[in-house]
Amino acid sequence: MRERRKLTGFQILTDPARNAGTAFTSEQREAMRLHGLLPPVVETLDQQCERAYRAFLHKTDDLERHIYLRALQDTNETLFYALLLRHIEEMAPVIYTPIVALGCRHFSQIYRRPRGLFLSWPLRGRLDEMLANRPYADVDVVVVTDGERVLGIGDQGAGGMGIAIGKLSLYTLIGGVPPERTLPVLLDTGTNNAELLADPEYIGWRHPRIAEDAYWAFVDAFVEAVDRCLPGVLLQWEDFAQPHARPILERYRDRLCTFNDDIQGTASVTLAALYGATRRIGMPFAQQRFVIAGAGSAGVGLADYLVCALVAEGLSERDAAERCLLVNSGGLLRSGDPRLTPAQRRYARDEAPATLAEVIERHRPTTLIGLSTVPGLFSQDIVGRMCAATPRPIIFPLSNPADRAEAAAADLIAWTNGAAIVATGSPTAPVTWNGRVIHITQCNNFYVFPAMGLAAVAGSIRRVTDGMLLAIARDLGGRTSMVDGDLLLPPLRDVRSVVPELSLAAVLQAQREGRAPDIPAEEIRTRIANRFWMPSYPASFQG
Repeated sequence: MRERRKLTGFQILTDPARNAGTAFTSEQREAMRLHGLLPPVVETLDQQCERAYRAFLHKTDDLERHIYLRALQDTNETLFYALLLRHIEEMAPVIYTPIVALGCRHFSQIYRRPRGLFLSWPLRGRLDEMLANRPYADVDVVVVTDGERVLGIGDQGAGGMGIAIGKLSLYTLIGGVPPERTLPVLLDTGTNNAELLADPEYIGWRHPRIAEDAYWAFVDAFVEAVDRCLPGVLLQWEDFAQPHARPILERYRDRLCTFNDDIQGTASVTLAALYGATRRIGMPFAQQRFVIAGAGSAGVGLADYLVCALVAEGLSERDAAERCLLVNSGGLLRSGDPRLTPAQRRYARDEAPATLAEVIERHRPTTLIGLSTVPGLFSQDIVGRMCAATPRPIIFPLSNPADRAEAAAADLIAWTNGAAIVATGSPTAPVTWNGRVIHITQCNNFYVFPAMGLAAVAGSIRRVTDGMLLAIARDLGGRTSMVDGDLLLPPLRDVRSVVPELSLAAVLQAQREGRAPDIPAEEIRTRIANRFWMPSYPASFQG
């Protein structure tokens, strides 16, 4: 693995963590034998950012913009993050949702340089060796995926690496985790995507996904290798299919410092936005009735967090669960259905079959949340039924990317005559209705997982628990009064300044649970500040 050894000349310019490009001073160029390898101009980081931004603006479509930023990340990480920080609202959607979906779809075609580790089934006996090949020795955060359920676009095989890279970019951009202390990992267990298997350019293992017993043996071997080679690392599971996502979380959550962002991160940020929404309409959280369209890992995870929140408001666990109705493609989850997972059975009902429309008619919910990836599911008829059930419906079409969302924000505002409280999973332009400009909240996990990463590092957290992510949700949801206009969460431009406080909330909860050393809050604040990486070139550069 690559240590911080003495490098000079071309080696430095090809190391994205140490390359400063045209910002190397004349003295640094002399000391590191860079003369002739760079043009003579010496620029500041601001000048480099301005030039890079102009190049970004010349790109003609979203995929080209994504490719450009990824290439910059592979060349000069300090410049990459400094540029993103200056244009975060414009560029975060390009490196993350929704444009990262394009990057995953076209990953084989746009692949240029290695980033992270591809751990493939044919090399399953060499996991320790492959982990030892990681770019940098010291790693704080690993994001791992098998690419089977990427966002709402399905099985992308090796292309799932794109989402792991994108997530870790936000761990650094928003959570301040140094880029060289992050590691994206793809578990390449094949793909059942027929188009990829037939694509001569596909760079993954060209084979159908392995059988279940082999799959679990491979995941077990990976976890054991991580435990040996990277003890104490924060391991985030990302975009695993429903049959694997929750079982993986349950299998390893008490063994490693680990969590599943699709299950727990989605639940945490959605709960935070719901706290904000209920304050907006002046209706106590404990009086809300929820319908969740999409009973997969994310939907059930959200229901679990809603139950915890309702219990905290004074409801019994049974009454809280009764306020959460889950609907999948077959309608309301019903008791006795042998296809239900153990986690889904908690929300199954002893009542007649019901479609989404019938569930709304029967139970008169106040809140409708979409995690189905079924575009257009929240039709005008469905929304009309919500308005009949409650005067200020809360409607969150959260599926990503935008073309998989259950409804468009503009339609929801129009169909409810401006009464709906709306949040979306992808960034959405403001909606003008009846002469009023309504800003739409992006209810996205980037509020949560970077904060959890920073908390784990600064607070020496040994395990991640639901209590810590609920603490983040409470703190984030409590910031609604600090948000201007219609937003339910702080705007993206302010997230980086909010994350340290969210991290502190998680660390203090970890201490209450005995999952982190008992360190005074002020010392934790100092640790967070000291570990919060900023994209800048060092005054004295050591090759």
